[in-house]
Amino acid sequence: MIDKRMSVDAIVDQLRDGMTIAIGGWATRRKPMALVRAIARSDLKDLTVIAYGGPDVGMLAACGKLRRVIFAFVSMDQIPIEPHFKAARQAGLDVWEMDEGMLHWGLRAAAMHLPFLPTRVGIGTAIAEDPRFKTITSPYGDGETLIAMPAIKPDVALLHVHRSDEKGNVLTLSPDPFFDELMARAADKTFVTAEQIVSTAQLDLPANARYHLVERPLIAGVAEAPFGAHPTSAAPDYQLDLAHLRSYAAAEGEAWDAYRDRYVAVDAPSYLAAVGGADALRAIAVPIY
Repeated sequence: MIDKRMSVDAIVDQLRDGMTIAIGGWATRRKPMALVRAIARSDLKDLTVIAYGGPDVGMLAACGKLRRVIFAFVSMDQIPIEPHFKAARQAGLDVWEMDEGMLHWGLRAAAMHLPFLPTRVGIGTAIAEDPRFKTITSPYGDGETLIAMPAIKPDVALLHVHRSDEKGNVLTLSPDPFFDELMARAADKTFVTAEQIVSTAQLDLPANARYHLVERPLIAGVAEAPFGAHPTSAAPDYQLDLAHLRSYAAAEGEAWDAYRDRYVAVDAPSYLAAVGGADALRAIAVPIY
């Protein structure tokens, strides 16, 4: 079996300027933030990001890494507007905004290696007027006009999971995996960070089949990154850090420079110490939505 273990920085070394990268997770849940911070520290530029976005998109925007964002939303849940993404968008960042269901269908089309999938999502709204969306007439007796949602295909998908073995068998233990599977199936390569890399026997794959995200051949590399989703959540291991997200959201101008120096331009042990340490993160209470 191939040993797919690598470091976070080694994963980032596989990326290239101008790539289209799907970032897994959902707003403040299971974002691969250790990888995002490593990209922010790198020389990469002109990236297109596909996301149901949160601070991943905002941080990369604030660090000047983005050329374009393909998204359904960029939010931090209790903080509805991601301020760093907002600032970048108002400054002219290229975006392709669409309904959540349209992005889902675009990823699914790419995962199925289809050029498009028909959908009613967006019909009757201003989104459907975007010339990038085409329509198709049902070939059956109904003759319904549908949007032909084009495939949204990333070069690379970056995901965060709870457990992995060295072969790339991965478990997402939270009950809301959302669209990470589709991103992995749509991308040419998928890299993951995991809270823990354990033995295959410890994964207990037969008992945990419902948490087994995708087949291991789809995973090109895995890096162990404890608290690698922080300040977003990786429940049940730890919850989102709302206090940290608020400080991140409030960091503008010189305050952003200070935030970046303290939390982005540092290695993993220094980051963990700066955010209070492992015990403090594990003790964060379940958020109330």
